[in-house]
Order: sequence, then structure tokens, then C-alpha cells
Amino acid sequence: MKLFSGLLAATMRWAEAPNARWYLGGVSCTEAAFFPIPPDVLLIPMVLARPDDAWRLAWLTTWTAVLGSFLGYAMGYYGIELLLPYIQEWGYMAKFDEAKIFFAEYGIWAVLIGSFTPIPFKVFTVTAGVMDMALLPFIAVAFFGRAKRFYLVAAIMKYGGVRALPIMQKYSDAMGWLFVLVAIVGLVIWNSAKSV
Repeated sequence: MKLFSGLLAATMRWAEAPNARWYLGGVSCTEAAFFPIPPDVLLIPMVLARPDDAWRLAWLTTWTAVLGSFLGYAMGYYGIELLLPYIQEWGYMAKFDEAKIFFAEYGIWAVLIGSFTPIPFKVFTVTAGVMDMALLPFIAVAFFGRAKRFYLVAAIMKYGGVRALPIMQKYSDAMGWLFVLVAIVGLVIWNSAKSV
């Protein structure tokens, strides 16, 4: 069943669309505040489709993420009482509590750490606002952390991904179904371990 190869082809077509940069900037900005999908999902195929634009795409993703960080910070600073029910409903409460512990332990460096953890970056931007972190250091560290991540992704795709693209296209269905199988086995093992 050619599900994953079709998805890969569709993603590559979207990455070459005339409005793709607008979508990338919009996703990057909103993901830093509330949107659930990380910009890497668009950045990776866009760099694969346009390797010569890798650094410009990383720059666009970085500064729009920092712009979104302002929004996340403001949401935490001014509206945490309104946001708490949504944070809980969307299943982010445990991650929000983890972020508060990070902030208590690491201060401003929690934002930098948050750039590379599985915890969504929006949790750190909103928490920074809740904890009334100094705005200028917050923005500086958010810029550095996001730039480091997105330029690294762009570099990997520009120098390794372009060569790997034909392999990905050829074996995407096998790799996709293998990933699904590994995820199912992992969930079964994890649920078994929890019930013991």
C-alpha cells in the first residue's frame, strides 16, 4: 500500500507551492504560542525542494518563531487564567508543570533547553510569561535556541537530505510501515510495563 510515498510526494508539491513561505512563517509563528504542529514539518520538505534556499528558509522560520514567542509570552503574562482550562483539555498540563520546574531550576536557560526537548516550545513561551521572566533576555535566548534548531535542520537537509531524497522516495512506504510497526510494539510494551 503506497500511503507514505503518496504523502511524501504531496508534501514535496506543497513545499514548492507559491505560498509555501507564508505557510512556513505562519506555522512557525503560531507554533511558538499555540499551534500544535512544529514548523520542521514544513521546513524539511521545503529545504529538500529548494536546497539553495536553506539558509533563507531557516532565517524565516527563526524570526517568525521569535515573533510567535512574543505572543506566547503575552498569553502567559496576561491570560493564564483563561488558558489553564485549555492547557488541561489539550493534555499539556503535565508538560506545563514540567516547564515551571525547568524555569525554577534553570531560569532563563529553560527557554534554550526547551528548544531541543520533546516538550512543545509554546509551553516554554507561555510559562515564561506566567513567571514574568525579563522580556529582553527571554527574546534573546528564544532567538538563539530557535536559530540553532532551525539552522541545524536546514543544514542536515541541505547537505544530507538532498542526497537521501531518492532513497526516501524509493523506500518511504517500507520505512513508514516499519515506523508504524515499531510504534505499535513500543506502545504495547509500554502499556504492559505500566500494568505490571
